Amino acid sequence: MIAADTSTWVAFLDGGGGEDAQLLDKALEDRQVLMVPVVLTELLSDPKLPSDVAETLSDVPLIETALGYWQRAGALRAMVLAKRRKARLGDALIAQSCIDRGIPLLTRDRDFYAFAQAAGLDLILGAKSH
Repeated sequence: MIAADTSTWVAFLDGGGGEDAQLLDKALEDRQVLMVPVVLTELLSDPKLPSDVAETLSDVPLIETALGYWQRAGALRAMVLAKRRKARLGDALIAQSCIDRGIPLLTRDRDFYAFAQAAGLDLILGAKSH
């Protein structure tokens, strides 16, 4: 199982190339993708997203938040911020979802390195950072 960050989903939905988009395509085909709730929210926030795509994205099984998730996510973000690294709230929530489930995150966003270094987030890095 894997999860994908918004950066990879956007590249995939735009038909862009990149190893991450190809990995996501294969994982979807094999039903090996879990959707991070924050990523779904970010994707559905695009006012130009076609309704059929929104429906398909909503059909991907969601990662459930476990008891204490919000506290762990806050502590994770604090840990990264204490190291004077960038730690956006959404990224901390995404990272904590993957850490809790023990699944790798497929992403183009190198900001997730800080979460990998601080808490062992398993990353699969794709094409380019943004």
